[in-house]
Amino acid sequence: MRYEITVDLESCDGIFACLVRDGRFREADDGLVDLPGSDRDGTRLTATFEDDRIDEARDAAAACPVNAIEVREVSDA
Repeated sequence: MRYEITVDLESCDGIFACLVRDGRFREADDGLVDLPGSDRDGTRLTATFEDDRIDEARDAAAACPVNAIEVREVSDA
């Protein structure tokens, strides 16, 4: 399954509830969140994955108290 995780860095408060739900989330040097292989575009962090860990990503998004994380499936088109 291919899916994208997007983090709104303006909303992220560095609470890191996501880290306990999905080990791919890490603290960045600026005190906000980071993901392996992610692209930072101003106030957005985006990473695409193709694996069976979408439920972990969804759990991380659901745990975010400021709703800064979005997870969506993407097609191969």
